Order: sequence, then C-alpha cells, then structure tokens
Amino acid sequence: MSAEEYLPALEEEMRELGRRTRLRTRELARAVHPRLDPTAYPLVVLLSKEGAMRMSAIAGALSLDKSTVSRQVDAVVRIGLAERVPDPSDARARLVVLTEDGRAKVAEQLADQARRWREALGGWNPDDVAELTRLLHRLGESDL
Repeated sequence: MSAEEYLPALEEEMRELGRRTRLRTRELARAVHPRLDPTAYPLVVLLSKEGAMRMSAIAGALSLDKSTVSRQVDAVVRIGLAERVPDPSDARARLVVLTEDGRAKVAEQLADQARRWREALGGWNPDDVAELTRLLHRLGESDL
C-alpha cells in the first residue's frame, strides 16, 4: 500500500485524537479547578514549569496573541490560581505566577497525569514508545 492509501485512515485517527485531546484537556482543567477554562489549562501548566513569567513570554511560549493571554490570565487570577507580582528587574513590569494553591493543584494534577501515562504505556515496548515520540515530533514539525 502507498502512503496515499493510508491518508483517509490517518486523517480519521487524527480527528479522533484531537477530539479525545479536547475532552481530556477539559477533564484536566476541571481537576485543577472547577472554573478553570480548558483553554487556560496550558497557561497554568506553563507557569508550573517555568515559574513567574512576563505576559509577552507567555504569549510567545503558547503561540497566542497578547490579548488572549491577558484574558486567560485575568480568568486564572479571578479564580485564585495565579497572581500578578512586580517584576524585580523592571519596576514598570508585572509577572504572572501561580499562587501557592495554584502550584499545589497543578502539581497534583500533573503527577496524576504522569501516573496515567505510565499505566497506559506500561505494557508497551520502550522502542515503540520512542518511535511514537519520534514520529509525533516529525509530524508536528511538518507544515500541515
């Protein structure tokens, strides 16, 4: 079979993966906070990994425009998961950082997600996991 013959099945699998990813992101966001919008979930994960960040750095890291990031940060601040603090290197600037409660909730959820990955892939051959990772990276680098 040629690669072209696999395209319909591949497209269907990618649609299904996207659907499941959206559903899972909704669940993950709710696990952090019942009012956390799923679109802001990547923001809290980023802040948990990077610590305090400027809005422009968040926008760049998430490939979002500044107005979208501003709305997401406002929402995350309103529910008590993050706060804006002065930037020690520039008195005019503010940084966004998770609150203590936000850090704890995101850390708990990320640990649970890591456990789920270990369970899901525990029976897989490590070479298959490495190959899947390589292929997903290659696909992500393509210009679809």
